[in-house]
Amino acid sequence: MFMSMIQTATAYPLSKSVDAIRDSVDRLERLLPDREDSAVVLDFIEDDLREGLDAISEVEAHFTDILDTLRADKVTPIKLLDAAEDFRVLNRIEYLMVVVAQLRRRLSQAAGKMRERAPR
Repeated sequence: MFMSMIQTATAYPLSKSVDAIRDSVDRLERLLPDREDSAVVLDFIEDDLREGLDAISEVEAHFTDILDTLRADKVTPIKLLDAAEDFRVLNRIEYLMVVVAQLRRRLSQAAGKMRERAPR
């Protein structure tokens, strides 16, 4: 099941999303004061976005694996139980909750820093 999860996750490359992350963080950087603490917050925001998207893709892969199991020519009780017993997805969902909370806090910090920035 784990290999299938990885294969499915990599079947949908995040390259466009990664470019969107970099572009978005660069845009936010131009809105913040040019200080070290701003750079740190930006790095954390970028990491959170990447990690969150990674976790989402793994959760999506889990659901895709279940759909594949259900669409298989021969569905057996063992295959259903195997699909249901993938506890890694629960760990990823819990991790995603942590990342979302961190991202929320860091976006609030960035919003505060935007207000500190002197108008150009």
